[in-house]
Amino acid sequence: MVSHSGHIHTKPDDTGSQTAALECQGLTKRFGQVKAIAGLDLRVLPGQIVALLGPSGCGKTTALRLIAGFEQPDEGVITVGGRQVCQPGSAMPPEKRNVGMVFQEGALFPHLTVAQNVAYGLPRGNGREKRVGGVLDLVGLDGLGDRMPHELSGGQQQRVALARALAPQPEVLLLDEPFSNLDPQLREQVRQDVLQILKNGNITAIFVTHDQEEALLVGDMVAVMNEGRVEQMGPPEDIFHNPATRFVAQFFGMVDFIPAWRQDDRLMTEVGSVSWPAGSGPFGPPMEILEDTGESLEVMVRPDCLSCVPSGQGQGRITAREFRGPFYLYRVALPSGHSVRCLLSHIDDLPVGTTVSVDLRHGHSLKPFSEGRAVDRN
Repeated sequence: MVSHSGHIHTKPDDTGSQTAALECQGLTKRFGQVKAIAGLDLRVLPGQIVALLGPSGCGKTTALRLIAGFEQPDEGVITVGGRQVCQPGSAMPPEKRNVGMVFQEGALFPHLTVAQNVAYGLPRGNGREKRVGGVLDLVGLDGLGDRMPHELSGGQQQRVALARALAPQPEVLLLDEPFSNLDPQLREQVRQDVLQILKNGNITAIFVTHDQEEALLVGDMVAVMNEGRVEQMGPPEDIFHNPATRFVAQFFGMVDFIPAWRQDDRLMTEVGSVSWPAGSGPFGPPMEILEDTGESLEVMVRPDCLSCVPSGQGQGRITAREFRGPFYLYRVALPSGHSVRCLLSHIDDLPVGTTVSVDLRHGHSLKPFSEGRAVDRN
C-alpha cells in the first residue's frame, strides 16, 4: 500500500515470524555517480519462488550479484537462512554463502563432461558421485553424464547449469534470465520443466526476468523493481489486479487511464461507474482530502474489462484495430479526448469509424489512482 509520504509497502501477512530463506535490508550500490541499487528491501520465505522483474537498468542483475557475493553493497544487510552474510565492512565470499546461481548463458565448461560440470565445486569424497547422479536425475538428464556440452541441445545445457547450481544444495537459488537465449517454443518447455524441478525440490529461488507474462507464470510472489528498489511485491494476481502505483500498472500488460469523478457514493467515468462508500482506506489519502486539495482522479482499465458494442447512440468511436488471431484489439476514442482499448473475439469484426457503446463488463472494477498512486475505495 501507499502511505501519504508515497512510500510503498507490501500487504501485511502472518509470515513475519518465519525465518526467511533470504532477507535484504536497505541495500545500496553505487557505480561512480550511478546508484544502481537504492534502498532495496526483499524477503523470501523457504520454498518460495520470487519473480524479480522491472525495466532494463532498474538493478535486477546487480541485486542478484549482491546476494551472490560477486559485488558488495555500499550499505545494507543480507541474511541467508538466518545467517548474516553481508553487512557494512564485512562480507562472506560467494563460496561460503550457500547461494547458487544460474547465469543467462549457462556458462558451462566446454572441456568437461556433463557430470564433471555438475561436480565442479563439490567437495571430493564418497558421496560426490552419488550427489551428481541424483541431481542429474532431478533435472531429467539421467544417463547423459558422459556427454560433452556441445552434444546437448540448448534446453539440456540450461538443465546442466541448473544441476550444477543445485548440486551443493544451496539455501537460495538465483536465476538470471536463464531462458533468454532459447527460441520461444523451447523457452516455454524448458521454463515449465525448470519450474516443476524447483517445486518438486521445494527450492527457494529468485528468478529474474524482463518478461511480465513469465513473471506471472513462474512466481509465487512477484517483486517489481524500479530505479534500484522494489516498488511492490505480492502474489501475481494481486500485483496484476491491485497495482500500488501507475508504474506497476503500466508494467503489466495493456492498461489505459481515464478521468473519474465522485458523485454521491459512486465513482463515475465515461465507461461506467462503481461504488465508492464514504470514508477512506489504506491505499492513500481520504476522498475528502482529494476533493479539498483538488487532486485529480483517474481509473485504470484493461482491454478485457470493457464491452464494445456497435450503437448509433454510443459514446465511442473505433479509431484503430489490430488483428491478433483469436481476437481483435480495438482502440476507441471517448468524448473527453481520451481513449481506451477493447479486446473482443475474432468474430466481432468491426471496421474503423464504427460508433460503439463502451461499458464496464460485469464483475470488473475500476481501479482509482491519484497523483500516480492507488487510492482505496473501501
